Amino acid sequence: MAKEKAPVTPAVRALRSAKIPFTDHLYAYEEKGGTAVSARELGVDKHCVIKTLIMEDDGKQPLIVLMHGDRQVSTKELARLMGMKAVTPCTPDTANRHSGYLVGGTSPFGTRKAMPVYMEETILELPRIYINGGKRGYLVGLDPRDVVRLLKPVLVRVGI
Repeated sequence: MAKEKAPVTPAVRALRSAKIPFTDHLYAYEEKGGTAVSARELGVDKHCVIKTLIMEDDGKQPLIVLMHGDRQVSTKELARLMGMKAVTPCTPDTANRHSGYLVGGTSPFGTRKAMPVYMEETILELPRIYINGGKRGYLVGLDPRDVVRLLKPVLVRVGI
């Protein structure tokens, strides 16, 4: 069987344009499998697989939250840090509209709209992370410091 070729997504184009080195990791996508499936398929710790979550503040403005695969986001703490009343996850349709990606394939790179990015600061303690490359069943491996260089996220501690 021929090896599947990695896709060229807006995320891949953004990474290449910024000259950020990354590795391609294709796996068999499972609906609602989340980071447990991708970590298992890649043979890596779920803590190193980073979720890209599209949320909205209380003014309905979209934002991106990057979180470890084995943690949840305290939206209450995030809202407090942002000086907002609430931050809520977007519905899949709304997330797709904001990011330009299908849920399950959402990348923080090359999004349709520019959005502020909030990144769990403990991600920077990892030597390498795996984050969605813009297509279901496709992660890219890279140094988390390159994520900071490209996205300039606000570093937060909102993981629970």
